[in-house]
Amino acid sequence: MKKFNLISGKGIKNVKIPNGVKVIILLLVGFFVGYLVFAPSKTKDSSEQKGVKEYTCSMHPQIRQDKEGKCPLCGMDLTEVGKTDHNAVDENAVMLSDEASALANIETMVVWEEDGEKVLTLYGNIDVNQRSSQVQTAYVNGRIEKLNVTAVGDRVIKGQTLATVYSPEVYTATQELVSALDYPDNAQKEVMVSSAKEKLLLWNLTPAQIDNIIATKKATPFVELKANTSGVVVEKNVNQGDYISQGKALFKVADLSNLWLILKAYEKDLPFLKVGQTITFSCEALQGNVFKGRIAYIDAFVNAKTRTADVRVELSNGGNIFKPNMYATANITADLKEYRGKMIIPKSAVLWSGKKSVVYVKATEQEQPTFAMREVELGPAINGAYIVLSGLNEGDEIATNGVFQIDAAAQLEGKRSFSNR
Repeated sequence: MKKFNLISGKGIKNVKIPNGVKVIILLLVGFFVGYLVFAPSKTKDSSEQKGVKEYTCSMHPQIRQDKEGKCPLCGMDLTEVGKTDHNAVDENAVMLSDEASALANIETMVVWEEDGEKVLTLYGNIDVNQRSSQVQTAYVNGRIEKLNVTAVGDRVIKGQTLATVYSPEVYTATQELVSALDYPDNAQKEVMVSSAKEKLLLWNLTPAQIDNIIATKKATPFVELKANTSGVVVEKNVNQGDYISQGKALFKVADLSNLWLILKAYEKDLPFLKVGQTITFSCEALQGNVFKGRIAYIDAFVNAKTRTADVRVELSNGGNIFKPNMYATANITADLKEYRGKMIIPKSAVLWSGKKSVVYVKATEQEQPTFAMREVELGPAINGAYIVLSGLNEGDEIATNGVFQIDAAAQLEGKRSFSNR
């Protein structure tokens, strides 16, 4: 057994220590030293936690640095990792820094229920009224002996002689009438005269012309072509001396006191158009003037090539201010009664794939700009906006600008986004 020297007030003594006690003492000393070496220091731990920081970019979260600075990709200020609002955040929501929000030019709006109106802009031309325009055709074969209408634009009156036609057929028919007048059998004479007169009427000779032949008993090879309506000559297809055949179109006469405005409407706009709807329109040749009219007719068919249907408006042109073929622009306001009480959002707020549409809704309880994607069902497009049928609630705040940047940030963070859904 070993001896240890103990110091006391009275001197030094040799004390004997049992082996068991020595083992216990050694264990206690070992625990004490280990505690001093490995035990966590509150001061040291606190300083370490304060000293270890990591910084990242809100737009490029893959960037990680141990000090403040600028993002090497976009030049934005780096923000401290974990320095976020402690309120609950949707796991799929993307949180942007104030700098990222400003750089992306994020704009928002609060949606409310509205009574929507759709303003359609249609384009077209002034045209002649087909009901008041007539095509003057040749009733007999012959030659234009005299032409009384010499140019397009000439005004004519119903019953006026447009041209005199020399026709051997007419000469033969008028000879038959003159011969029938001298037939001795009165009963047979009446039948023959009636038949000759009927033939001449079919060739568009007037009763006055026929009565003149009967009175003078002189056959004539000439027949006068009379205007069957009053108006302006808008087409002239014959010249003096021309040979013509039965049925040939010689002139077109239109009454310009009543015209049509023919507008082209795409098939997507047809559900918003109805007969009787009021429109306003203007013409390039009459700038500064706005005119009103009502839809009188909508085509029953869509043109297979242009995918448009004609919309007709009847115009009174008493002052002759409208001219056929004038270019016109019309505006029509459609009252969307079936969509009253729905929310309307701008097109810039929507990411649309052709099948599904999404918006980004702002989490208003967060201090930092935070957005979560939400799928919506859209109705018709109206004036740069969409009617929302479902997916949004009144009072929701949505992003209306910078939506693609928000979606890109969500995609980079591996969260649910329009690009990777």
